[in-house]
Amino acid sequence: MKDFFQFAQRRTSYKQETLAGITTFLSMAYILVVNPMILSQSGMDQGAVFTATAVSAIIGSLLIGLLANFPIGIAPSMGLNSFFTFSVCIGMGIPWQTTLTGVFIAGILFILLSLFKIREMIINIIPEDLKYAISGGIGFFVAFVGLKNAGLIVGNSDTVVSIGDLSKPTTILAIIGFVITVMMMVRRIGGAIFYGMVITTIIGIIWNVIDKPTHIIGAIPSMSPTFGVVFHHLDQVFTPDVLAVIFTFLFVAFFDTAGALIAIASQAGLIKDNKIPNIGRALLADSTSIVVGSILGTSTTASMVESSAGIGAGGRTGFTSIIISGCFVIALFFSPLLSIITPEVTAPALIIVGALMAAEIKHINWNKIEITFPAFVTIIMMPLTSSVATGIALGFILYPITMIALGKWKAVHPLIYVLSIAFLAYFVFII
Repeated sequence: MKDFFQFAQRRTSYKQETLAGITTFLSMAYILVVNPMILSQSGMDQGAVFTATAVSAIIGSLLIGLLANFPIGIAPSMGLNSFFTFSVCIGMGIPWQTTLTGVFIAGILFILLSLFKIREMIINIIPEDLKYAISGGIGFFVAFVGLKNAGLIVGNSDTVVSIGDLSKPTTILAIIGFVITVMMMVRRIGGAIFYGMVITTIIGIIWNVIDKPTHIIGAIPSMSPTFGVVFHHLDQVFTPDVLAVIFTFLFVAFFDTAGALIAIASQAGLIKDNKIPNIGRALLADSTSIVVGSILGTSTTASMVESSAGIGAGGRTGFTSIIISGCFVIALFFSPLLSIITPEVTAPALIIVGALMAAEIKHINWNKIEITFPAFVTIIMMPLTSSVATGIALGFILYPITMIALGKWKAVHPLIYVLSIAFLAYFVFII
């Protein structure tokens, strides 16, 4: 087992990987509550979506751990489940069955792009500076999500965002959790992020900020209302509206996943010579999970940026993903316990991990003006638009422009120009 997951080469252990897996699971466990809640508003059965969410996470995380040896959790994407429900089903009036079939078609296309190594090629030709910008940008994005979940940052009609109510009990709990975790990390205590979440949860229960679960074990809902629905609506996807939806699923998921994989691989120290080992297998696992998830009955799955919490706790191999998968199996039976994993509990981990990921920007050649602007736009637009894909797209558009202006247009890979045009078309005709 140690040889298969390369424990010695990656300087890790069973204890370190297990703590990392549990940490990542706790950071992304909210998806078991939030995903069914969001998709049920499209008309889908909430219980069926809960089970589909868990099973897709089990299969996806298992695949990427075994095939690619990556410490990553896979689960339904938060941004794409909102797009599924509010933009497509409610906004465009497309039935959830047809929309789910669109996710299935996008997943099939993903598998083909992965098998022909097109996705791998695109990721490998991204300039090294932009890879660091993507990693840093996701760090700021993750930290912003953590600050928002903690209640430290709130919406403001005049300034867009502002400081939250620091006297609010849940916000105080998040602040205490943050301080405790930082103190443990400064003292180099292994598994500090995981222990921080456990301590924060206990404090929250003692203060009655977090409700105690009414019971521990719950029945597993049936997936029959959603399972296999995609096969009965294949004839309804060949319309202009649905094809545009499929393209959007394809576009956003492609670069959300690419961004997450680049950031996580960089954080784990897996990038060698500007390439990510086993990236092809990771992409195949990721795309396969999209197809599986759509058949089970959930929106597009993706590599979760919350995996960075586990890497921050020491995760370095696919064994971390195996633990994540196992935790989701347990969650199927102990779903009532998920109520104690509140946003305030996971917020400190996201803020801390975001800070660690943001440190990647130190590797960017800031002294080169042609790099500075594309890198900055990539970084800043991720948290400001709440979209990893948008940040990458804008950076891709600006990078060849600055290189052309400097007379270095030959140094830009031809595919970068193609992608820049595709991104422009996306912004003009789709958004």
